[in-house]
Amino acid sequence: MNTKHLLHQWLWKWHFIAGLVSLPIIILLSITGIVYLFKSDYEKPMYDSLKEVPAEPHLVSYQEQWEIAKKNAIKPPNAMIITADQNKATEFISGRFSGKSSLFISPVDGSVNGEVVTKNTDMYLIRKLHGELLLSKYGTKVVELVASWMVVLILTGLYIWWPKDGWKLKGVFTIRTDGSKRLLYRDIHAVTGFWFSILLLLVLAGGLPWTDVFGSNFKWVQDQTNTGFPKTWDGRAFTSEIKGEPLTLDQMAMIARELDLPGEISLHLPLSPKAVFSVSNRTSELSSMRKLHFDQYSGKPVAKLAWSDIGIMMQGRLWVMAFHQGEFGPWNWYLMLVVAFMLLVMSISGLYTYLLRKRKGEWSVPVVPAQFSVGVGLFIIIIALGIMLPLFALSVALIFAYEQSKLILSS
Repeated sequence: MNTKHLLHQWLWKWHFIAGLVSLPIIILLSITGIVYLFKSDYEKPMYDSLKEVPAEPHLVSYQEQWEIAKKNAIKPPNAMIITADQNKATEFISGRFSGKSSLFISPVDGSVNGEVVTKNTDMYLIRKLHGELLLSKYGTKVVELVASWMVVLILTGLYIWWPKDGWKLKGVFTIRTDGSKRLLYRDIHAVTGFWFSILLLLVLAGGLPWTDVFGSNFKWVQDQTNTGFPKTWDGRAFTSEIKGEPLTLDQMAMIARELDLPGEISLHLPLSPKAVFSVSNRTSELSSMRKLHFDQYSGKPVAKLAWSDIGIMMQGRLWVMAFHQGEFGPWNWYLMLVVAFMLLVMSISGLYTYLLRKRKGEWSVPVVPAQFSVGVGLFIIIIALGIMLPLFALSVALIFAYEQSKLILSS
């Protein structure tokens, strides 16, 4: 039996194990990912009703609205959204990420239209199911483990499927429908897996930074190499010179508008007499990202930061995370919808192929001849994956220990 054939059998075994570990969770992640892509459409009616104000003159200044927001928001507001549409309620934001809430105030009469607390929304529940399986830190680690094994699934799957006797163009596209059910579902699994493999690796790269172990390690490397956000990005390194009266929110909003930044503009509010105003924008054109800090008394710029000031690792992280969420415009959104749907098809067809192959009462894990040994090149790849994906390394060690114990007990 030649080495290539033995390697093929060994990789097929690990592809099989990766599927057993991953597929049920991958199906859930695919479904929740598809649902979450419709977040904006689903929440639009709710936000539209809160932003709607009468077509009447605005009688309440931003400064007065800020005072109203501080009295009514769950937590003191730390930012305000500056919109070009003057006939909308003003959105004051408190907190960040899962602790974020938005309070909407009418500029017509200062009334509070309502408040949206992120963690109380339906889509927040979907996101937590997608990222944590509703199991908090434990669920995050399960999702990270599955994502790690998905990398193995893709790499081993590409090798197993790769033509051994030269390329045949027909095989790249063809799904055979005239054979057995198992052959049909196997072809669906293999062909879709081939065409979407690179995109799936990109999607995984966009999801892994949110995980606990990989994400923490990534951040550590980022900090050690100084390739993240510059330390001055959040503005805490700067102070305002206390001199006279601070600018009103209306004056600062005018300065922010004159910057003519693309996308959604946020005005970050000073929470102490020495703090600064900060202006940032959220846009699908990442290279147009800006963060500017202003003295809250004079309105003079203290620092101007752009995309070029962000370290390379954070730039890459922001890009793959935005791609993962379909934030680069319609083309990206539709592409992610197709990828998530085809991942679902690929996973179900792979699972069904296994069920048609599985012998009753057994896991039917492929057997690798005892004479096979892992070569240096393959060993290096496994070590590299283990370093990059620690939970994968831990799970492989546990599987190896289990198999060794079986051999000892059977001898």
